[in-house]
Amino acid sequence: MSLSQATVQPILPGSTIGVLGSGQLGRMFAIAARELGYRIITYSPDNDTPTGHIADEEFSCAYDNLEKIREFARKVHVVTFEFENVPSDTTKTVAEIVPVRPAGQVLHVTQHRLREKIFLQENGFPVTPFRRINSLEDLEKAAKELGIPAVLKTASFGYDGKGQVKITAFEKCKAAFENLGGQEGIYEAFVDFEKELSVVAARTLSGETSAFPVFENAHANHILDVTFAPANIDPKLANEACKLAAGILEKLNVVGLLTVEMFLTKSGKLLVNELAPRTHNSGHLTIDACVTSQFEQQLRAVCGLPLGSTELRQPAAMANLLGHLWKDGEPNWAAALSDPLVKLHLYGKKEARMGRKMGHLTATGKTTAEAVERVVQARERLLRSL
Repeated sequence: MSLSQATVQPILPGSTIGVLGSGQLGRMFAIAARELGYRIITYSPDNDTPTGHIADEEFSCAYDNLEKIREFARKVHVVTFEFENVPSDTTKTVAEIVPVRPAGQVLHVTQHRLREKIFLQENGFPVTPFRRINSLEDLEKAAKELGIPAVLKTASFGYDGKGQVKITAFEKCKAAFENLGGQEGIYEAFVDFEKELSVVAARTLSGETSAFPVFENAHANHILDVTFAPANIDPKLANEACKLAAGILEKLNVVGLLTVEMFLTKSGKLLVNELAPRTHNSGHLTIDACVTSQFEQQLRAVCGLPLGSTELRQPAAMANLLGHLWKDGEPNWAAALSDPLVKLHLYGKKEARMGRKMGHLTATGKTTAEAVERVVQARERLLRSL
């Protein structure tokens, strides 16, 4: 089958999907793909990985090894991502052989905070005021123009709070600039938000879009702690958030999944915070709570299949399991699962470290409050003595 035909014909079960990246998102994607009868090949610099445990084959090579990238691409029918910080040359090389979904241009925009903010601003999407930072003078000028407190971030390679610092006083600008380590930065005005929200949405080759219910998120130490759905917001606002996500998907020409992280300000306004061209931590509850999981939806979108229903069967909540839960030994899984409405998902990572995402729990309930209480209590029971 030629590349031109592959871009318009559905990629059917029995085909092989290539995944760039090999973490937990790839693992859950691979599980969903296997259920639908697909084969999986994963590519990353690591070995014995969460995705590799599920995949049919695991390439353990550098992303800039273009010879190996070509070998990988020749073995698959389409390539997608579970990790967006992949070099442009890698995606270009793959795209010469098989379709890449979302396309490399989507990654180019979303893997760099400054390019992302400029794209959003130029296309009329609401963002917090920001400035490009390449010198201490840039930073001091931005602080005077946009005010303090604010957040200074590296323009690239940042997630879960990495590469960012809150500036609370003008005198701290110098230390904050030095924290960039010579990288380009972005200065963002502080948002006095009421809630943090996210929308995970899919878009097909034909331009059809579908969004999951809006997720409401709570963070601890810059890492997602608990998510629940549906978000506790006005239905009109939820509809606005989904339309905003659909507009971004269309402007970026995404084929696949896109997550739009948003702030809801205390004045009731939505601001786009960050984009992720993939499945998202906040969407993990869809595995147990929705007709179609975010991972199956990603598969359907990149393979050109009809999108699945995003209906939420019941209010649900998710709690992340980070490495500190292992500090005194193996957590008490039986205690957590003593509630029959709690589900456990572990990622198969070899080493538990502070702040490292090792797995998650999900729970359902008659209300979101009940689901949140159930999942938080289950996580607390993990620390009971065995």
